[in-house]
Amino acid sequence: MRIIRDYIYVEPQDRGASAAIGNFDGVHIGHQSVIELARSAGAKIGAPLGVMSFEPHPREYFAPQSPAFRLMSREARATRLTKLGVAHLYELNFNAALSALSPQDFAQQVIADGLGLKHIVVGADFCFGKGRAGNVQMLQEFGAQMGFGVTIAPLLENTGGQVSSTSIRQALGDGRPQDAAAQLGHWHRIEGPVIGGEQRGRDLGYPTANMSMDGLHLPKFGVYAVLVDVQDGPHAGSYHGAASLGVRPMFGINTANLETFIFDFSGDLYGATLSVGLVDFLRPELKFDTLEELIAQMEADCLQARSLLSAT
Repeated sequence: MRIIRDYIYVEPQDRGASAAIGNFDGVHIGHQSVIELARSAGAKIGAPLGVMSFEPHPREYFAPQSPAFRLMSREARATRLTKLGVAHLYELNFNAALSALSPQDFAQQVIADGLGLKHIVVGADFCFGKGRAGNVQMLQEFGAQMGFGVTIAPLLENTGGQVSSTSIRQALGDGRPQDAAAQLGHWHRIEGPVIGGEQRGRDLGYPTANMSMDGLHLPKFGVYAVLVDVQDGPHAGSYHGAASLGVRPMFGINTANLETFIFDFSGDLYGATLSVGLVDFLRPELKFDTLEELIAQMEADCLQARSLLSAT
């Protein structure tokens, strides 16, 4: 997949796609349905599949001090889109110039002239341009004038109601990763490099791979049964494990992170990129009176996680 971040200087081979447009946080089943419509439209006109998104997320741009809300990093989103067969990711730099474009200028300068898109697909609630002044009806009118096709995708619902990143965040915050997965179409995954820790897990007999949660929505603190993909390095592969998400209350005041113990694994993972899928919530984060109590609980957590994951 090719990633394009500038709509002004675009290589000829990156123009002319059939693209889904949106933020695609989580790449949930609603997003996937929009992408499939773009794929189908492109197949009819001989156009490659593209996705147009924005970085930083407009919500981060306009409210940089707001609590972290993203379900996935830009890297994790790119990984997921690659798996869906997207050929061109237009990850446009969302800045003062782009946010100041009127709806008509956005359609002309970005979609038509800049990227030369042949067809676009957006959700029924899509808004664009300065002040979110543009709507899907205006986009259809601009498409007819400027020479690109437009498909409006209906909002997707499942048995739990409308599928949205907001409802997925709620499910994760409640400790319901399986309900989140039903809307995502995949396990909610935390992706990033393994960072150095204080090696307490190693001292306790449970060495963990530590990952930062900076900038990401925080699921409910506690212990999870997890699926682990080591994406690079000599230990690349898929594993089962148990992970603790939280602030480690036995050891003072700490920044929230994810600590994953990989079953039946031996090796150095520092610097490797991991993708950790939350499968089941085992228990909330607890503060134990003694290390012996903590170790006993960790053993019980791992036994429970092994049992649950053996059925996946």
